[in-house]
Amino acid sequence: MKTLHFGAGNIGRGFIGKVLADASHQVTFADVNDTLIDQLNHRQEYKVHVVGADQKLDVVRNVAAVSSAGHEVIARIITADLVTTAVGPNILDKIASTLAKGLQARFDAGNLTPLNVIACENMVRGTSHLKREVLKYLPVAYHATLESCIGFVDSAVDRIVPPAAAANDDPLEVTVESFSEWIVDQTQFKGELPQVAGMEPTDNLMAFVERKLFTLNTGHIVTAYLGKLRGCRTVREAIEDPVIRSKVRRAMEESGAVLVKRYGFDPRLHAAYIEKILARFANPYLVDEIDRVG
Repeated sequence: MKTLHFGAGNIGRGFIGKVLADASHQVTFADVNDTLIDQLNHRQEYKVHVVGADQKLDVVRNVAAVSSAGHEVIARIITADLVTTAVGPNILDKIASTLAKGLQARFDAGNLTPLNVIACENMVRGTSHLKREVLKYLPVAYHATLESCIGFVDSAVDRIVPPAAAANDDPLEVTVESFSEWIVDQTQFKGELPQVAGMEPTDNLMAFVERKLFTLNTGHIVTAYLGKLRGCRTVREAIEDPVIRSKVRRAMEESGAVLVKRYGFDPRLHAAYIEKILARFANPYLVDEIDRVG
Protein backbone atom coordinates (compact mmCIF):
# COMPACT_ATOMS: atom_id res chain seq x y z
CA MET A 1 0.00 0.00 0.00
CA LYS A 2 1.05 3.56 -0.67
CA THR A 3 0.77 5.79 2.39
CA LEU A 4 1.17 9.56 2.52
CA HIS A 5 2.07 10.73 6.01
CA PHE A 6 1.91 14.42 6.93
CA GLY A 7 4.60 15.26 9.47
CA ALA A 8 8.20 13.99 9.31
CA GLY A 9 9.03 14.94 12.87
CA ASN A 10 10.10 12.58 15.62
CA ILE A 11 6.62 11.12 16.16
CA GLY A 12 6.00 10.79 12.43
CA ARG A 13 9.28 8.96 11.85
CA GLY A 14 9.56 7.12 15.16
CA PHE A 15 5.98 5.97 15.55
CA ILE A 16 3.43 6.10 12.73
CA GLY A 17 5.86 6.06 9.81
CA LYS A 18 7.79 3.17 11.35
CA VAL A 19 4.66 1.10 12.07
CA LEU A 20 3.47 1.52 8.49
CA ALA A 21 6.89 0.87 6.95
CA ASP A 22 7.23 -2.26 9.10
CA ALA A 23 3.90 -3.36 7.56
CA SER A 24 5.47 -3.04 4.07
CA HIS A 25 3.72 0.23 3.20
CA GLN A 26 5.49 2.56 0.79
CA VAL A 27 5.67 5.60 3.07
CA THR A 28 6.06 9.13 1.73
CA PHE A 29 6.43 11.89 4.29
CA ALA A 30 5.01 15.36 3.62
CA ASP A 31 6.63 18.17 5.59
CA VAL A 32 7.66 21.84 5.43
CA ASN A 33 11.26 21.23 6.54
CA ASP A 34 13.29 21.26 3.32
CA THR A 35 16.43 19.92 5.02
CA LEU A 36 14.52 16.96 6.41
CA ILE A 37 12.90 16.31 3.02
CA ASP A 38 16.27 16.36 1.25
CA GLN A 39 17.83 14.00 3.81
CA LEU A 40 14.96 11.50 3.56
CA ASN A 41 15.05 11.50 -0.25
CA HIS A 42 18.84 11.20 -0.34
CA ARG A 43 19.10 8.32 2.12
CA GLN A 44 15.62 6.76 1.79
CA GLU A 45 16.08 5.30 5.26
CA TYR A 46 16.60 6.32 8.89
CA LYS A 47 17.48 4.76 12.24
CA VAL A 48 15.11 4.27 15.17
CA HIS A 49 16.45 3.41 18.64
CA VAL A 50 13.77 1.41 20.47
CA VAL A 51 14.49 1.47 24.20
CA GLY A 52 12.93 -0.29 27.16
CA ALA A 53 13.82 -3.42 29.10
CA ASP A 54 15.77 -4.36 25.96
CA GLN A 55 17.27 -2.04 23.38
CA LYS A 56 17.42 -2.45 19.64
CA LEU A 57 18.29 -0.39 16.61
CA ASP A 58 15.86 -0.62 13.70
CA VAL A 59 16.37 0.83 10.23
CA VAL A 60 13.26 2.07 8.41
CA ARG A 61 13.86 1.72 4.68
CA ASN A 62 12.27 2.61 1.33
CA VAL A 63 10.84 5.95 2.42
CA ALA A 64 10.51 9.18 0.46
CA ALA A 65 9.46 12.76 1.19
CA VAL A 66 7.73 15.69 -0.51
CA SER A 67 7.01 19.27 0.47
CA SER A 68 3.57 19.62 2.00
CA ALA A 69 3.40 23.03 0.30
CA GLY A 70 4.30 21.83 -3.20
CA HIS A 71 2.50 20.24 -6.13
CA GLU A 72 4.00 16.79 -5.51
CA VAL A 73 1.86 16.25 -2.43
CA ILE A 74 -1.28 16.64 -4.55
CA ALA A 75 -0.05 13.92 -6.91
CA ARG A 76 0.57 11.63 -3.93
CA ILE A 77 -2.98 12.13 -2.63
CA ILE A 78 -4.36 11.16 -6.05
CA THR A 79 -2.76 7.70 -5.85
CA ALA A 80 -2.54 7.09 -2.09
CA ASP A 81 -4.15 4.09 -0.38
CA LEU A 82 -3.90 5.66 3.08
CA VAL A 83 -3.26 9.17 4.45
CA THR A 84 -2.04 9.70 8.03
CA THR A 85 -0.91 12.70 10.04
CA ALA A 86 1.27 13.46 13.06
CA VAL A 87 1.60 17.23 12.83
CA GLY A 88 0.06 18.48 16.07
CA PRO A 89 -3.54 19.63 16.58
CA ASN A 90 -2.77 23.24 15.66
CA ILE A 91 -1.42 22.27 12.24
CA LEU A 92 -4.36 20.08 11.20
CA ASP A 93 -6.33 23.11 10.02
CA LYS A 94 -3.37 24.19 7.86
CA ILE A 95 -3.14 20.89 5.97
CA ALA A 96 -6.93 20.71 5.45
CA SER A 97 -6.79 22.93 2.35
CA THR A 98 -4.00 20.80 0.85
CA LEU A 99 -5.95 17.63 1.51
CA ALA A 100 -9.06 19.16 -0.04
CA LYS A 101 -7.13 20.10 -3.19
CA GLY A 102 -5.66 16.62 -3.39
CA LEU A 103 -9.02 14.92 -2.97
CA GLN A 104 -10.59 17.14 -5.64
CA ALA A 105 -7.73 16.22 -8.00
CA ARG A 106 -8.20 12.56 -7.08
CA PHE A 107 -11.91 12.68 -7.94
CA ASP A 108 -11.24 14.61 -11.16
CA ALA A 109 -8.73 11.92 -12.14
CA GLY A 110 -11.48 9.33 -11.78
CA ASN A 111 -9.98 7.60 -8.74
CA LEU A 112 -12.98 6.68 -6.61
CA THR A 113 -11.36 3.75 -4.81
CA PRO A 114 -11.71 3.92 -1.01
CA LEU A 115 -9.17 6.06 0.79
CA ASN A 116 -8.90 6.37 4.56
CA VAL A 117 -7.48 9.36 6.43
CA ILE A 118 -6.25 8.92 10.02
CA ALA A 119 -5.11 11.89 12.12
CA CYS A 120 -2.75 10.50 14.77
CA GLU A 121 -2.81 13.47 17.10
CA ASN A 122 -3.01 14.06 20.82
CA MET A 123 -6.62 15.25 20.62
CA VAL A 124 -10.11 13.83 20.90
CA ARG A 125 -11.69 12.91 17.53
CA GLY A 126 -8.95 14.74 15.64
CA THR A 127 -9.80 13.11 12.32
CA SER A 128 -13.43 14.16 12.58
CA HIS A 129 -12.20 17.72 13.16
CA LEU A 130 -9.95 17.43 10.10
CA LYS A 131 -12.89 16.26 8.00
CA ARG A 132 -14.94 19.32 8.96
CA GLU A 133 -12.06 21.56 7.94
CA VAL A 134 -11.55 19.72 4.63
CA LEU A 135 -15.24 20.17 3.77
CA LYS A 136 -14.82 23.93 4.18
CA TYR A 137 -12.28 23.97 1.34
CA LEU A 138 -13.75 21.24 -0.89
CA PRO A 139 -16.39 22.51 -3.35
CA VAL A 140 -19.88 21.34 -2.42
CA ALA A 141 -20.19 19.45 -5.70
CA TYR A 142 -17.59 16.96 -4.39
CA HIS A 143 -19.07 16.42 -0.92
CA ALA A 144 -21.22 13.44 -1.86
CA THR A 145 -18.25 11.73 -3.52
CA LEU A 146 -16.15 12.29 -0.41
CA GLU A 147 -18.85 10.78 1.79
CA SER A 148 -19.06 7.70 -0.41
CA CYS A 149 -15.40 6.78 -0.74
CA ILE A 150 -13.25 8.69 1.78
CA GLY A 151 -13.12 7.41 5.35
CA PHE A 152 -12.07 9.79 8.11
CA VAL A 153 -10.99 7.49 10.92
CA ASP A 154 -10.49 8.74 14.47
CA SER A 155 -7.69 7.23 16.52
CA ALA A 156 -5.93 7.19 19.88
CA VAL A 157 -2.13 7.06 19.89
CA ASP A 158 0.35 6.51 22.69
CA ARG A 159 4.15 6.40 22.50
CA ILE A 160 6.71 8.56 24.27
CA VAL A 161 9.03 10.11 21.68
CA PRO A 162 11.25 12.75 23.30
CA PRO A 163 13.23 15.28 21.24
CA ALA A 164 16.48 13.95 19.77
CA ALA A 165 19.60 14.57 21.86
CA ALA A 166 21.39 17.77 20.91
CA ALA A 167 24.67 15.86 20.58
CA ASN A 168 23.21 13.60 17.93
CA ASP A 169 24.58 14.67 14.52
CA ASP A 170 22.14 12.50 12.54
CA PRO A 171 19.04 14.66 11.83
CA LEU A 172 16.93 11.60 10.94
CA GLU A 173 17.77 9.38 13.89
CA VAL A 174 15.06 9.11 16.54
CA THR A 175 14.68 7.39 19.92
CA VAL A 176 11.35 5.90 21.04
CA GLU A 177 10.15 3.78 23.92
CA SER A 178 9.33 0.13 23.22
CA PHE A 179 5.66 0.60 24.22
CA SER A 180 3.26 1.84 21.56
CA GLU A 181 -0.50 1.87 21.12
CA TRP A 182 -2.44 2.94 18.01
CA ILE A 183 -6.18 2.31 18.26
CA VAL A 184 -8.54 3.19 15.40
CA ASP A 185 -12.33 3.44 15.08
CA GLN A 186 -13.18 0.49 12.85
CA THR A 187 -16.70 1.84 12.20
CA GLN A 188 -15.34 4.77 10.17
CA PHE A 189 -13.30 2.95 7.52
CA LYS A 190 -14.27 2.87 3.87
CA GLY A 191 -13.48 -0.39 2.09
CA GLU A 192 -11.36 -3.03 3.77
CA LEU A 193 -9.55 -2.36 7.03
CA PRO A 194 -5.80 -2.20 6.36
CA GLN A 195 -3.93 -5.01 8.07
CA VAL A 196 -1.18 -3.26 10.01
CA ALA A 197 0.62 -4.85 12.95
CA GLY A 198 0.53 -2.28 15.72
CA MET A 199 -2.76 -0.70 14.62
CA GLU A 200 -5.68 -2.04 16.65
CA PRO A 201 -9.30 -1.56 15.47
CA THR A 202 -12.13 -1.08 17.97
CA ASP A 203 -15.81 -0.18 17.92
CA ASN A 204 -15.49 1.68 21.25
CA LEU A 205 -12.77 4.25 20.58
CA MET A 206 -13.77 6.79 23.22
CA ALA A 207 -13.10 4.27 25.98
CA PHE A 208 -9.45 4.11 24.88
CA VAL A 209 -9.21 7.85 24.18
CA GLU A 210 -10.35 8.64 27.71
CA ARG A 211 -8.21 5.86 29.19
CA LYS A 212 -5.14 7.51 27.66
CA LEU A 213 -6.14 11.08 28.53
CA PHE A 214 -7.05 10.37 32.12
CA THR A 215 -4.30 7.85 32.84
CA LEU A 216 -1.20 8.36 30.69
CA ASN A 217 -1.64 12.10 30.06
CA THR A 218 -2.88 12.75 33.59
CA GLY A 219 0.06 10.88 35.10
CA HIS A 220 2.48 12.65 32.77
CA ILE A 221 1.33 16.15 33.63
CA VAL A 222 1.08 15.50 37.38
CA THR A 223 4.65 14.17 37.25
CA ALA A 224 5.78 17.26 35.34
CA TYR A 225 4.09 19.78 37.65
CA LEU A 226 5.21 18.13 40.88
CA GLY A 227 8.67 17.56 39.45
CA LYS A 228 8.97 21.22 38.51
CA LEU A 229 8.04 22.27 42.03
CA ARG A 230 10.78 20.02 43.45
CA GLY A 231 13.43 21.21 40.98
CA CYS A 232 13.59 18.06 38.83
CA ARG A 233 14.84 18.29 35.24
CA THR A 234 13.43 15.09 33.69
CA VAL A 235 10.34 12.94 34.06
CA ARG A 236 12.49 10.01 35.18
CA GLU A 237 14.12 12.09 37.90
CA ALA A 238 10.67 13.21 39.11
CA ILE A 239 9.01 9.79 39.13
CA GLU A 240 11.92 8.28 41.07
CA ASP A 241 11.07 10.64 43.94
CA PRO A 242 8.93 8.43 46.26
CA VAL A 243 6.64 11.32 47.26
CA ILE A 244 5.94 12.30 43.65
CA ARG A 245 5.51 8.68 42.57
CA SER A 246 2.94 8.09 45.30
CA LYS A 247 0.94 11.22 44.38
CA VAL A 248 1.04 10.36 40.65
CA ARG A 249 -0.15 6.81 41.31
CA ARG A 250 -3.00 8.08 43.50
CA ALA A 251 -4.08 10.59 40.83
CA MET A 252 -4.22 7.84 38.19
CA GLU A 253 -6.05 5.50 40.56
CA GLU A 254 -8.66 8.18 41.22
CA SER A 255 -9.29 8.86 37.53
CA GLY A 256 -9.08 5.11 36.92
CA ALA A 257 -11.99 4.45 39.26
CA VAL A 258 -14.17 6.61 37.01
CA LEU A 259 -12.93 4.83 33.86
CA VAL A 260 -13.58 1.40 35.35
CA LYS A 261 -17.11 2.40 36.25
CA ARG A 262 -17.85 4.23 32.98
CA TYR A 263 -16.42 1.73 30.50
CA GLY A 264 -16.34 -1.53 32.41
CA PHE A 265 -12.55 -1.96 32.34
CA ASP A 266 -11.24 -4.87 34.38
CA PRO A 267 -9.96 -3.23 37.63
CA ARG A 268 -6.97 -5.58 37.81
CA LEU A 269 -5.96 -4.89 34.22
CA HIS A 270 -6.35 -1.15 34.72
CA ALA A 271 -4.20 -1.32 37.85
CA ALA A 272 -1.55 -3.12 35.78
CA TYR A 273 -1.88 -0.41 33.10
CA ILE A 274 -1.12 2.23 35.75
CA GLU A 275 1.97 0.33 36.93
CA LYS A 276 3.11 -0.01 33.31
CA ILE A 277 2.86 3.76 32.87
CA LEU A 278 4.89 4.41 36.02
CA ALA A 279 7.58 2.06 34.67
CA ARG A 280 7.52 3.90 31.33
CA PHE A 281 8.09 7.24 33.06
CA ALA A 282 11.13 5.72 34.80
CA ASN A 283 12.68 4.41 31.56
CA PRO A 284 16.42 5.13 32.04
CA TYR A 285 17.02 5.35 28.30
CA LEU A 286 14.56 8.22 27.69
CA VAL A 287 15.63 11.76 28.52
CA ASP A 288 12.24 13.48 28.61
CA GLU A 289 12.48 16.98 30.04
CA ILE A 290 9.95 18.30 32.54
CA ASP A 291 9.51 21.55 30.60
CA ARG A 292 8.57 19.72 27.40
CA VAL A 293 5.91 17.63 29.11
CA GLY A 294 4.60 20.57 31.16
